Amino acid sequence: MNFEGTTMMQASQPKRLAIVGALPDEVAGLMAEMGSDPATQTEELGGRRYHVGTLEGRACVLTLARVGKVAAATTTAALIHRFDVGAILFTGVAGGAGRGVNIGDIVVARQTLQHDLDASPIFPRFEVPLTGLSRHEADAGLTDRLAAAARAFLAEEGRPARLHEGLIISGDRFVSTGAEVGRLRADLPEALAIEMEGAAVAQVCHDYTIPFAIMRTISDRADDSAHVDFPAFLRDVASRYCDGVVRRFLRQA
Repeated sequence: MNFEGTTMMQASQPKRLAIVGALPDEVAGLMAEMGSDPATQTEELGGRRYHVGTLEGRACVLTLARVGKVAAATTTAALIHRFDVGAILFTGVAGGAGRGVNIGDIVVARQTLQHDLDASPIFPRFEVPLTGLSRHEADAGLTDRLAAAARAFLAEEGRPARLHEGLIISGDRFVSTGAEVGRLRADLPEALAIEMEGAAVAQVCHDYTIPFAIMRTISDRADDSAHVDFPAFLRDVASRYCDGVVRRFLRQA
């Protein structure tokens, strides 16, 4: 996998891979390694810290987008414009939506959709106005490699968890009741996971023709137990999953 490319301003510079999470625990291991490397440079922009350095020998930018679609979109735009990244990998936790998608499983996005976007009757429900699109396709090559890395991680760890690939849906609401998730399953039966950032990243990447991939570890079932399950899972499991899968992904490059 090659993240190299050229621009008029940086004809000889390799393109970096952006690695993004929403919450500190999601990328804690990667952040600690980059922070301990004296060659890492940190730049503050728009209230965020962008760590520019290397991971597994690959040029990377690591940052926290914070929570929600607007935060994810502004961070993605900054990565593209200020840091000239060649691809974006978003990782973190999500609630399980699809039947058979259980706590501890990994979901890799093939498509994304904003479940709370509704400009009807002017535009069809879920459609991004003036684009004709309701779903954005993740980059096939990056996604294949991310899925392979996730599969290898689960096998090497000996975990009973499963890997799922398909539709991840995003919205500016933490879905945490059985009634809410039931409505989303009825409206979008293909949805595997529910979170708050991925589809916004996908829309910006689509606008700028930047390849992207998204991985989510299932922390809860997005139902009435979500508020109980989430904090412990985020603290104890999410960072390990992210660290293990992303490192394998980078080694494939």
